Amino acid sequence: MVISYVLQGILGVVFLSIGIQKIMGDQLQMDIFKNLKLPQWFRVVTGWVELVGVVGLVIGFWLPWFLVIAGLWFGVTMMVGMITHIRVKDPLSKIIPASVFLAVSVMLIIINW
Repeated sequence: MVISYVLQGILGVVFLSIGIQKIMGDQLQMDIFKNLKLPQWFRVVTGWVELVGVVGLVIGFWLPWFLVIAGLWFGVTMMVGMITHIRVKDPLSKIIPASVFLAVSVMLIIINW
């Protein structure tokens, strides 16, 4: 169970930060979405998707089965992120973060299944 808490904490902190950056219009996030050839409104939507996932992680501290849902939520989000980076032929270094968070999401699903 400790491993699950650590993974929840890592995902929660990272996606809380990144989600807020996307919603608030951080220049780095705006540039990333421009590079991905995605509209800026989709950056805001993605930020809210990430914050909803963080809420799921928090609920998971009390309802561990909810972590399976949150893990699926982030897993799908990261899979789409990976595909989007591949679509624009980004280098591997830009694909790796989404891949790592996909793996963490899958581990969270497996631990709490």
